[in-house]
Formats: sequence, C-alpha cells, structure tokens
Amino acid sequence: MKTAFATEAPRHRGKKTNMRIRSLFIFLLFAALVLVSPGAMAQAGKTYAITGAKIYTLAGPPIVNGTIVIKDGKIAAVGANVSVPSGAQVINAKGLEVYPGLFNAVSQVGLVEVGQGEPGTVDLNELGDYNPQIAAATAVHPASEHIPVVRASGITHTVSVPGGGVISGQGSLIHLAGWVIDEMLEKKSAAMVINWPRLAPQGGFGGGGGGFGARRQPFSELKLEYEKKVAELTDWLDRARHYAQAMEKGSKENFTRDEKLEALVPVVKGEVPVLVMTNDDRDIKNAVEFCEKQKLKMILGGGREAWKVKDLLKQKNIPVIIGRTHALPLSEDEPYDKPYSAPGELAAAGVKIAFATFDIEFVRRLPNEAGQAVGYGLSHDEALKAVTINPAQIFGVDKELGTLEQGKIANIIVTNGDPLELQTDVRYLFIKGQLTSTDNKHKQLYEKYRARP
Repeated sequence: MKTAFATEAPRHRGKKTNMRIRSLFIFLLFAALVLVSPGAMAQAGKTYAITGAKIYTLAGPPIVNGTIVIKDGKIAAVGANVSVPSGAQVINAKGLEVYPGLFNAVSQVGLVEVGQGEPGTVDLNELGDYNPQIAAATAVHPASEHIPVVRASGITHTVSVPGGGVISGQGSLIHLAGWVIDEMLEKKSAAMVINWPRLAPQGGFGGGGGGFGARRQPFSELKLEYEKKVAELTDWLDRARHYAQAMEKGSKENFTRDEKLEALVPVVKGEVPVLVMTNDDRDIKNAVEFCEKQKLKMILGGGREAWKVKDLLKQKNIPVIIGRTHALPLSEDEPYDKPYSAPGELAAAGVKIAFATFDIEFVRRLPNEAGQAVGYGLSHDEALKAVTINPAQIFGVDKELGTLEQGKIANIIVTNGDPLELQTDVRYLFIKGQLTSTDNKHKQLYEKYRARP
C-alpha cells in the first residue's frame, strides 16, 4: 500500500502542475485579448476603399465619382483617380455622398444617461464653484446608450463638458466609439469651461427661470454678486500665474502641489482656451473685456445675443459656439425667428461659428439645427463648415479632423443625401478608420414595435 501510494502521488502532483500551467496560459491569453481590444486589432491591419461616391472634402470642390482609401485609422488617399489597394474592403458608394464626420462642439455625451429623476446616472457637476482640475474624460461612460444613437445621425466626435459652478472643469474631445475612454479620447483638455457670472436679470421670455410669484432680484444685488464672482475668478487666475512661476523657478523642497492651480497654468499661458458660457449681450461684452485683460484665449459658448455684439466679436477674433436654433427667442421683444437667423448674421459679420446642442437630449439633432439656419440667411457651405471644420479649428484640432484630406483621422460618413436634411440616412460610418455600426436602441425599439402583430 505504501509503495502504491508512493508511485501514484507524483502522477497526481504532475496533473495539478499541468492544470496550473494551462490555467496560467489561458489567463495570460485572456489578459492579452483585453489589452489588445477588438477595435485595436481590427484597426491594425484593416484597409477600406469607398468608391464611386460624390465626396465633399470641405477642403476644395466636391469630387464626383471619387475614391477615398482608409488605412490604419487615417485617410490614405482621396481623389478622382485613386487606385484601390490590394486586399482592401471595397464599399461601392455609387449614388451616395461622403462627408467628414460631424462635430457636436459642446455636449454632455457620456456624462448623462437619464437626466431627470436618476441622479446616479448623471456625472456632470462637481461640488464647489471652482473645479479646474476636473476633466470630463474621467467621467465619460463609453457604454452609454446615447452614444450609438448620436453617431447614427453622423456625429463622430464631440467635446463633452462638465457643468456647475464658475469654473466647471475641462471639456474633453472624444470620438464616439471605443471600449474604454483611452480608445475614445482625442484631447483631454480641449477647453476650460467658465460659466460667466450673470449681471443680467434672471428669467425672461423663453429664457427659463423666474416664473409667476418669483422674486425678481434687484440690479444692485445682482451687481454685488457679479463683482464678487469676478473678483474670485481674477484671484484664481492670479494665483495660477504665481503657481506657474513657482513651478519653473521655485525650490522643489518648498513646493506644495496644488492640482487646481496646476490645471489653470495652461489657461493663463494661453495654451488652453476658455469656453465662456453666457448669453446676454451685456454679459458677453463683460466677458470679452475680462478675457482680453487676463490675456485668455476666449471661445464664446451659447451666445444667444451674440448677434447684438457681432462687430465686437469679429474685432476681437472670438469664435461663437451657437446653441440650438429650434428654440424660443430670449426675450419677448425679439422676433420669433431670431434663433434661426442669428447664425447667418454672425457668419455674415465674419465671426467664426460652430453649432452645438450643449445637452444630451438633442445631441442627435445637431445636423438639423444647422440646417434650420440655412433657410434664414446662413449659406449651406457655412452650415456644413459649422459642424465639421469650424469646431475643429476652434479647438485646435483642424490638422487631425474637420476635412477629408490625406493623413487626417478617418472620421467619415457616407449618406444618401445632404446630412443637414432630416430625411437623410447615414449608410456607412467610420470612426478612427473603423467601420462602425449605426445600430442603436432607438432603431431597435422602432423595429420591435413596427413588427408587432
């Protein structure tokens, strides 16, 4: 018995060892697959060729019956006489049109899932009024159900921004496809978001706030609050400049890191723009004056009354990211169609404009918001630029995005018509050079209830 036990034990231990080795091998293989995601593996060797389409590069005249080649996530070639590489997956786009992917300049994509009644699905605001260290990218949820819905409308990238307070944090430029945020991220700090203190009274026709029985705050109180907020904002910027000097010239032994001031250093150096959110013309003028004095690179966000100060914005070379055109006038004295016509007025004055929805509910309607302005004075070419190349230029990524040119990131849409028209469908969608599904929850529910008995 002892001899039998002695001879069997080594075989048993050998089986255990083999099982451990196999388990370790499987674990390592699984880890490798996680680290090299399906998207990354597909992108590494996949080449596509879109042929026979009318290509709107937005860098020149349309190319009739053109070809665009996509390789390793970039546009490898585009033109009328481009040869198709051997082994490329060919998409016959005869009768279709090709455009750069649309850019929603400011949104809440990835930060809000259910906006009303479910605070656990909203990661938009941080506690406190000054949070420059917060970057939207750290809170973006890549598996959000909103993302497939948004990109089905041809929107391939957006700047997702935090909210709340005076300095909300950093808006992050993300692509709308990827397993994890690292695959989606294009620019972590695209702009520092500042909610400009209001000097204009709250409420107003179509402007929200107020209401019957609500106390209308006296101007004297508004002014005191406004001056306090501006003084606080000035103090933060001054401290950031002193912090920058300490970083460069101070003794490391006596240096204490401050993440908030550190995040503001690129802002005061002019390396990161400030996205100043405000609507009233008086507030806009005050914000422009403040940013000029502080030597900040300003982008105006919202700008419902920017048309009233369009000459000032042109003179100071300040771009405007316009909110939804499908909106009520800001005051009862404005024409009913002012939200429709304001983009055209700004563009005619020479102000660079981009369109944005600033929310999560209407992000997918971005192309139609731009299209609405075309019927009220904005040229079709300018409307297209305002959802493609203009926002790319405003955020300093026009070398990578915004037009269909060799070497740029292949964010591309193939449509059956004008993307600004409501009835147009996106037939094919590429994000970072990968053919991306247009399937989404809205489409699934439509098909489910359309097929009901």
